[in-house]
Amino acid sequence: MKLSTRGQYATRALLDLALHQNDEPVLLRDISKRQQISLQYLEHLITPLITAGIMTSTRGRKGGVSLARPPEKIRLDEVINLLEGSVAPVKCISNPDLCQRSNLCATRDVWGEVKQAIDGVLRSITLRDLVERQKSKEETTEAMYYI
Repeated sequence: MKLSTRGQYATRALLDLALHQNDEPVLLRDISKRQQISLQYLEHLITPLITAGIMTSTRGRKGGVSLARPPEKIRLDEVINLLEGSVAPVKCISNPDLCQRSNLCATRDVWGEVKQAIDGVLRSITLRDLVERQKSKEETTEAMYYI
């Protein structure tokens, strides 16, 4: 399974938002610049995130986007499934009727295990976990710079 830019960029945008959101909404153009994602593409990505209740959007002079829930309540599987659909590496995992051999196919079992592993990893990581990982990487980079 290969993630498209939809899943990758949405995850990066949410991480950026979690890192920079204080008590005020964050401008999409600021996320766009920091993450080097086209503003138009970013605008396209946030619509399903808003609809799903992951983000909120505020219009006006002090407008922007905010997380609709705390970072520890937003799991990666929710984001990826929303923007990518199934993470199954082959179509017959999600829809066994596509192949007459589904019941007899040993390779399908392997692909099912791959999907379960991916689902498990994505389900176990929250946006809060990503924030902590990012801060750790930044601290390590700063420490390396001064050595």
